[in-house]
Amino acid sequence: MGRLDPARLDRIATWMQSYVDRRRFPGCSVLIAENGKEAYYHEAGMRDVDSGLPFRRDTVARIYSMTKPITSVALMMLAERGLFHLDTPVSEFIPAFGDMRCLRDGATEADDTEACPTPTLHQLLTHTSGLSYPFNPGLVSRLMDAEGLMFATGPDTLAPMVDRVAALPLAFRPGSRWEYSVGIDVIGRVVEVVSGKSLADFFEEEIFAPLGMKETAFALPQEMEDRFAALYTPLAGSAFGLNEAKQGGETLRMVDHVHRTPYRGSKMQSGGGGLVGTIDDYLKFTEMLRTGGAGLLSPATLRFMMRNHLRGEIASMGPASFAEQPMEGMGFGLGGAVVLDPGRARAPGSIGDFSWGGMASTFFWIDPVFDLSVIFFTQLSPSSSYPARPELKALVHGALK
Repeated sequence: MGRLDPARLDRIATWMQSYVDRRRFPGCSVLIAENGKEAYYHEAGMRDVDSGLPFRRDTVARIYSMTKPITSVALMMLAERGLFHLDTPVSEFIPAFGDMRCLRDGATEADDTEACPTPTLHQLLTHTSGLSYPFNPGLVSRLMDAEGLMFATGPDTLAPMVDRVAALPLAFRPGSRWEYSVGIDVIGRVVEVVSGKSLADFFEEEIFAPLGMKETAFALPQEMEDRFAALYTPLAGSAFGLNEAKQGGETLRMVDHVHRTPYRGSKMQSGGGGLVGTIDDYLKFTEMLRTGGAGLLSPATLRFMMRNHLRGEIASMGPASFAEQPMEGMGFGLGGAVVLDPGRARAPGSIGDFSWGGMASTFFWIDPVFDLSVIFFTQLSPSSSYPARPELKALVHGALK
């Protein structure tokens, strides 16, 4: 007998429809598995508002940063083979990181730097490397924005983009702070160097094929185009321009569509945010994490990945960056956040919940106490637009008997 009350789970449908009716989300879907069995699924709204195409279970969505846990698994698969250890400097694999400099404390100019250690693989995985994102505040972020260092889907390729990132100063000395970053894109390049395969080939051969994830990819296959969702934003400018975010009046302004999307024929294999896929495919991945590796990784390695790797909660490391999760009451593992204290996080949850989300407001979490995998799909950027994630956690916990 499951612990989820079906009548209380029905509240989720009402909540989803309210987001659609208020034009907050174009459409959305929720999939919940309890102890490996489907406990709930619901969909609402449209994947393409103008065309009136419904958001369905087989809708193909941009999962953006929900790519990061997959890339982290890929690196740990190689680590399990004894090919490196996590304190290895990334320069061992990418020479462009050989002579690093970082901003001095209090720097007001981008050339006010000092020599610093090269980030390690562990620091890249945990966002403590000193790298950043173009949409964060700060000097380095502005440099990244000016140079287009976003690892965006399109004609650019991974290796030269990583070398361009390495040419910039770090925002801080590695290990001293937490800042959401392109570090896991750099990890994707390390996977390529160590394995001798492209990141797409490694994912396909070593993760997707074994798990049966047939509808997840970096470039949109032609046979999936008719199910690809449009992307929307409530912002007047760029859907990723968080430093200059302006409300646009129109809450569902379409910014990407299958007929003009860069995902058709994309060359960029972004381990930090490049994948598209279906909700059922992603459930296969989360269930692999929840149940102990499915032969890809050992259960012991997964337990190691899903524990807190910081010296405290994220908030204790002085972040000023955007993040896909709360920072208080939350630690960070390898590829995702870990609940340390649900009270401090101010959202219902279990200690040890492992989760992450994507910029288009997608989200997943694994609850080790109640044996749950929960996945939410929609296509609205940025993910900070609405408090959907803590609301969904409250709905699911409110359904527990």
